[in-house]
Amino acid sequence: MLKALFLTTFVATGAFSTAAFADGDAAAGEDTFKRCKSCHGIVNGDETIVRGGRTGPNLYGMIGMTAGTVEGFRYGDDIVAAGAAGLVWDEENLAEYVADPTAFIRTFLGDDSARAKMTFKLRSGGEDVAAYLASLAPMMEMEEETEEGEEAEEGESS
Repeated sequence: MLKALFLTTFVATGAFSTAAFADGDAAAGEDTFKRCKSCHGIVNGDETIVRGGRTGPNLYGMIGMTAGTVEGFRYGDDIVAAGAAGLVWDEENLAEYVADPTAFIRTFLGDDSARAKMTFKLRSGGEDVAAYLASLAPMMEMEEETEEGEEAEEGESS
């Protein structure tokens, strides 16, 4: 009985927490990211969006990227293995990862000995940081440029 109650509660909580990841607040995430910048920067080519440390990889374009593939960064074996196994960062899984990196990697790989090099755990606000990083993604820039071009074309045809 108790086991069934626990399982039902676990499943229900998981369903609600997944929805929360999709509802991240990019503005709040920008503020929360201040806790991340001691290790991570956000740099797009020559443009520094957030100056940060170099202990962790550059997080520009992280959403939609295969885990463990930022050029020039030396990753741990297990995050590279997760990427090779198909881990592509999205807002949901990035929020889960930053809450407990080692637990996430162990679960993803199904390997209790796996470890993440990132030891910091962001106990709250992970969905907001993920939304903030998504707002800086290259795809977002391409969509904005497309929208601006469409608006210009509409203005010319009027």
